[in-house]
Formats: sequence, structure tokens, C-alpha cells
Amino acid sequence: MLSYRLGVDDLADMRFACSPLLEAVTSLWALRWPERHALHLPWIRRTRATLAASPTADATLLDALIGAERGWLPDFVTPRPDTPLPGVDEELRRVRETDPAKAMADLRHVYGRHPIPAVLRQGPEAIAEALGRYWHLAIEPHWPRMRAVLEADMLYRARRLARDGAAAMMTELDRRARWGGGELRLFAGQTLEYDVAVAGRGLWLIPALFVPQTISPVGPEEPPTVIYRARGIGTLWERGESRAPEALAELIGRSRANLLATLDGPMSTTELARRLGVTPSAVSQHLRVLFGSGLLTRSRVGRVVLYARTEVADLLTGP
Repeated sequence: MLSYRLGVDDLADMRFACSPLLEAVTSLWALRWPERHALHLPWIRRTRATLAASPTADATLLDALIGAERGWLPDFVTPRPDTPLPGVDEELRRVRETDPAKAMADLRHVYGRHPIPAVLRQGPEAIAEALGRYWHLAIEPHWPRMRAVLEADMLYRARRLARDGAAAMMTELDRRARWGGGELRLFAGQTLEYDVAVAGRGLWLIPALFVPQTISPVGPEEPPTVIYRARGIGTLWERGESRAPEALAELIGRSRANLLATLDGPMSTTELARRLGVTPSAVSQHLRVLFGSGLLTRSRVGRVVLYARTEVADLLTGP
């Protein structure tokens, strides 16, 4: 279990972020064990073909990042974000500048009694370069879609926090999460027991797409961070619209009704256009009308505007 002991100041200093480098690193699990990541099979097939055709894929080094003992990843390749929406270049710079002694300590922790592969002994700079190339091949082409799901999750959690409080929001991060007496307990595997006082260092909550369960950097010097499975992963590789009730289509038109039905979580204009198979400009026109009619809300997350249904729209799109 992961146990985080939080004071009042820690609860006040909780923040959300998403990390492009975290998605790249944890996606290595999906490539290694596709049977455990059935929702990502469309991405796995395409990415395996892309990597096989690329002479710069660094397959041996990337695969070696997954430890032989428990399948863990070294913490230094996923630095905790210091802004809600960090850029991948900045994250790779932080990996590149990792103290080699710290990197080796992380690798020893991951590999346990097994020898560390020689390819990983090249140091943080070589590992960062390989991850950068992998990002451009495997993640960057899909990043707008991935980011839309992650941003929608952060918006949902922030609303849950404002509406129902910290305890309700945090226990919803994982079905096995527990809160009581100022302590957040999260299941993170059968063999991991980790207890830490946040003690004014701030707690970052990071949604992720490829993690099989809640995970966290482990160690007294690691910043308090909870990485959890994002909502809406099942829609990530879907194509096509959801069908709205016929009565709603007759009332507001088939296109706008299907847009409302598709909007089952906060989404950007770009993501809606992809799901509906139309242009962003066409979606924008419908969104403007639906927002003006009180059927949608909109919120800005970084540079992206996310739209969500109001309670009235939920009732209209229901059975």
C-alpha cells in the first residue's frame, strides 16, 4: 500500500498535472505486455510496426528500462512535473541532467538482485536521447488525442474536489483507495509498502493512460506524487459518434444531438472533430449554439478549451 499522511496545508496544496514523458515511459509496459493493455491494442499494433521500420528506435535500451525483478521503471526517467502541462523537451532536459549516481541508484532499486544491463550504464544523457527519439516516433503523433483525455480527467477531478471535497475526490482515484485520519491509502501492488508524511512538500496528482494501477515514486527524497489511471481511456482509440435519442435529434437536429451524445466527458473541439469525423470548424459552430442554449459548459485548461454537458443536456441524452 501507498500511504500519504497529509496535513491541512498539504490538502490545500494539492495540484494536478499531466506529463508527456510519463506517457512515453509507461507506454513501454503496453509494448512489453500487450495482453495486459487490451484497450491500447490499436496503438500497440501501429507503434510496433513504426519501431520495427525505424533504425533509430533504440529498442534494446527502451526495453531494458523495465526492471527484471518486478517490471518497475526507474524514477529518474519520470521527473515530477513542476507545472500542470509541462513540455516534453523540458522533461527530457531534467532526465539528461540527472546525477549519474542517482540514476544508478534508481536502476539498482529496479533491478534488485539482477545485473543492470550494459546498455543502461551509458548514463542519463544516452537514456534521455533514446526516450526523445521514442517520443517522436510513438507518442507525439497521438499526443493531442492523449492530452485531451488527460485534461478532461483533470477537469473532472477539480470539479469533484470543489463539489464534494478532497476525501471524495481522492478515494475515487482508485476503487481500493481509502481515506481516514488525514491519511490517503492506495493499493500499488502486493509487494509494495510505502508510508510517507507529505509535510508541506505538496502533493501532485497525475492522471496517466498506460499505468495498470496507482503508482508513485518511492524513496525518502522522492517528491510526493500519485499517478493514477485516467478516466475515459476506453474512448482513446475509438472512432465514430454516439447515437442520440431520436426525439432529441428531431428537436435540435441530428448533428447537434449526436455531438451531445458523444460528449460523454469533457472534450476539446479537436477531439470532438476526430470522434465525429468532421472538421473542427463545423464542430465549433455547433458548440457555439449549444453553449448559448445552456446545454454546454466550457472551461480552459492551459491553452485548451474543454466542453462538457450541463445537467439538462445529460437528461436530454439519457434513455
